[in-house]
Amino acid sequence: MTTPLITLRDPASAAAEAYRTLRTNIQFSSLDRPLKTLLVTSTAPDENRSITLANLAVTMAQAEQRVLMVDCDLRRPSLHTIFGLPNEPGLTSAILEQGAGELPIQATDVPGLSLLASGPLPPRPADLLGSRRMSTLLERLHASADIVLIDTPPVVAVTDAAVLAPKTDGVLLVLQAGHTRRDRAREARQILEKVKAHIIGVVLNNARLEGGYSY
Repeated sequence: MTTPLITLRDPASAAAEAYRTLRTNIQFSSLDRPLKTLLVTSTAPDENRSITLANLAVTMAQAEQRVLMVDCDLRRPSLHTIFGLPNEPGLTSAILEQGAGELPIQATDVPGLSLLASGPLPPRPADLLGSRRMSTLLERLHASADIVLIDTPPVVAVTDAAVLAPKTDGVLLVLQAGHTRRDRAREARQILEKVKAHIIGVVLNNARLEGGYSY
């Protein structure tokens, strides 16, 4: 089966190079403020947020970082599907058990890249993500990787990303060219700023390539 990850399928492509540029920009943005946990969100479900996070994670692992992806989309998780891994046990299992035992982190086929899947889907995701148990779990995850990338549902649609954002070091907002509405993008920014999230930047998907360049 063909992987949806352009950084693995065609590493010499312009899109793969764009992800490597994004990785570099994130590294430079955190020179004065260490970035150990990065939350990735969007304004709508169909803006390729999870694919963006997955490709960014691959490029970071290829730069010899220990990268942990955490699927905090407890409504429509997809990272396990992208990497061909089981979804249970996962994040919710670890929160509910609240033990000091080994976390159900899974290795991917990419060296240095691992995943904590969502686990069983709870009835009230926002309550779980905003809990003290989640804060305690994040502290444990800090020690298991150089950077933790957190996938969350769209910030405009539900409160999950907003309650989790203040617990992280930075937020990356994913938009889609020709699709994301300007008012939704502004609303997403306002929601994140209201909870005092540290927005490090925006990723624009499906932007047209400028002609005349081969790289």
